Amino acid sequence: MGALDEGHFCSELENGVKLGCIELSFEEEPETIAIEDAVKVLMQGLGEDVNREGLKKTPFRVAKALREGTRGYRQKVKDIVQGALFPEAGLDNAVGHAGGAGGLVVVRDLDLFSYCESCMLPFQVRCHVGYVPSGQRVVGLSKLSRAADAFAKRLQDPQRLADEVCSALQHGIKPAGVAVVLQCFHVHFPNLESVFLDSNHQGWVELLVSSGSGVFENENANLWADFLSLLRFRGINVEKTRMRDTSDHHWCPSRSSAGAIATSEMESINPGMVTAVASILRSLGEDPLRKELLGTPARFVKWLMSFQNSNFDLKLNGFVSGNGDSLKEKHIHSELNLSFWSQCEHHLLPFYGVVHIGYMCTEGSKPIGKSLLQSIVCFYGFKLQVQERLTRQIAETVSPLLGGDVIVVVEASHTCMISRGIEKFGSSTATIAVLGRFSTDPAARAKFMQGIPNTAVSGR
Repeated sequence: MGALDEGHFCSELENGVKLGCIELSFEEEPETIAIEDAVKVLMQGLGEDVNREGLKKTPFRVAKALREGTRGYRQKVKDIVQGALFPEAGLDNAVGHAGGAGGLVVVRDLDLFSYCESCMLPFQVRCHVGYVPSGQRVVGLSKLSRAADAFAKRLQDPQRLADEVCSALQHGIKPAGVAVVLQCFHVHFPNLESVFLDSNHQGWVELLVSSGSGVFENENANLWADFLSLLRFRGINVEKTRMRDTSDHHWCPSRSSAGAIATSEMESINPGMVTAVASILRSLGEDPLRKELLGTPARFVKWLMSFQNSNFDLKLNGFVSGNGDSLKEKHIHSELNLSFWSQCEHHLLPFYGVVHIGYMCTEGSKPIGKSLLQSIVCFYGFKLQVQERLTRQIAETVSPLLGGDVIVVVEASHTCMISRGIEKFGSSTATIAVLGRFSTDPAARAKFMQGIPNTAVSGR
């Protein structure tokens, strides 16, 4: 459960630039321009018009998001950690039990995000850090979060992220020991074909990893028991924590047996798009030839092509429904929690959630099958999209099938809300479209929305 060796970390401490150093000419930097050019190649490979309204600024927005999301390559961790050490009376060079200096200090629930080095999709991290101060000094608690964030803002693997955070704190503040536990959540997108075959698709892959140094080097140490007990108070199932070097299993869905790229698929992947992704990696400060990144460009392109702008039509012939007998009383029929997965056309980042559809039907009439509505949702989801357009397209498509009186509510979590800008974890966005009677009847709208389950749209 140890962290990285000191030699590796000492070189890490000396690299990078100072935190918060922002160049004024960001748009003109060669790295930004190179990423923009690569994104245009990817968009053209998807069959999109890079000059289409809504996509014109996408290359720059993607470049900005990626460079912000990987700014850890340009941060100097040594300045972060050693810039906030404070003297505090305590037990010198010993392990104490009184709290404060000399006792265990735990900071829990640090929300971070990182980019998966296997597929380049963002993944969420909940970080918990504990350390035992020594030398009569403590570190400012906010620096624990900033040090962890500097390593998270890179292409990462969960175990290496835990090890690097642990090493940074051990070598930067010289405590008696450091313990790190990470809860990592990787979004798991189905492909368009499997979404209809697997009704129990799990939208997230979860992994708990740990790393320890000093007095936490031994995973059976009593201090580990204290640290994990404090995490249990937060509802964390620490029994699932994966200890270092105990498994070679790839947690990324793109490297699972179902998501792995076969040799025949590799040959069919657009080589120009693969080269473009490799160019992006170089512009971010990475080496595309690093062992862990060798297959990453191809895996990213394979995922991106799920949202290709195709010319095939959604076949709805024979599914038109009328209003039924207009004299009969109508009631609201609902189809709730229809899952969808999509790709934001502004940042090329995923968003996902559920769709709720309500419509009027007469007593005794046969409702439209849920599978048809799910297929419509998926058809419009697997494209470069914005949530507002997705909501409208679903409503306009199902309206003639359902008699014209339709309400559609889409609830979604947007990766761009956590991986750039405000970095707001746990937020969700709701959009609504109403046609026919629902557009003029507030009571009908309210009745439908009261039936929507009160569950978070986190996917996990």
